[in-house]
Amino acid sequence: MQRRRLVEQPRSLLAVWARRLALFALPVVLLAIIMARAGSFEALPILVTLGAGFTLAVIAILLAIVALGAIWIDGRAGTGSALLAIAVSILLLAYPAYFGVKGYRLPPINDITTDPNDPPRLEAAQRLRTRSANATAYGGQAVFQRQSAAYPDIVPLSVDVNARAAYDAAYAVITKRKWTIVDARPPQADRREGIIEAVVRTPIMGFRDDVVIRIRPAGTGARIDARSASRYGFHDFGANATRLMALLDDIDDAATPTETPEAPSKKQPQKGAKPPAKPAQPARR
Repeated sequence: MQRRRLVEQPRSLLAVWARRLALFALPVVLLAIIMARAGSFEALPILVTLGAGFTLAVIAILLAIVALGAIWIDGRAGTGSALLAIAVSILLLAYPAYFGVKGYRLPPINDITTDPNDPPRLEAAQRLRTRSANATAYGGQAVFQRQSAAYPDIVPLSVDVNARAAYDAAYAVITKRKWTIVDARPPQADRREGIIEAVVRTPIMGFRDDVVIRIRPAGTGARIDARSASRYGFHDFGANATRLMALLDDIDDAATPTETPEAPSKKQPQKGAKPPAKPAQPARR
């Protein structure tokens, strides 16, 4: 009896290499995230590693598309490998694509403040930043014009409590957010302004940004100015503006005095007045 030989269908090498590149790009991107969150590396090697991972993902998609076309023509195996490469690569590229859309819609600025004429100074941040980091000097009116066009709601915060109470409220908000406070100087009786500087880390990559809050007396209340600046890059993709708006809202809520409701006055019933009739009780079923 003659046995039939099972001939194995040839596999597409392009699909195999597409899958390999996509799976290799995944640990490369994870390595860049680990390097950034460790805080022991400069921004350049981190960005180079991250860019290499995204480049591998793009090449993997291109190889997978070519492989699918060849598979359709000559019937080779490897459809699953090509589709896996596309899925993994799209998953990796969704992150830069999201920021690419935001970068297209938002102005290329990396420093946001509520007071462009006298911005709060990043004194502690200047000592912490490396030579490759951005300068701490504010960019001036040119930067503020782009800021006000994109984020018109970022303005100084006025509160009805004194400067020390406003400082305590801001300090409590920053502590609750678990930001790293690097400088804190409460306002004094000689009307010296209060300053709080903190370091903030971005959610995924863990890049460090700098935030400073300034509290000055203003009449019977206080004025609060704030500034948030990225240490690296020329574009913050709206992160600093979003951070400042949420921060000022939380400080405003924390510094607003809570009104205690007055206890209702108990009226004494007049003599000879009949007590009000009790309402009829509903029948129980």
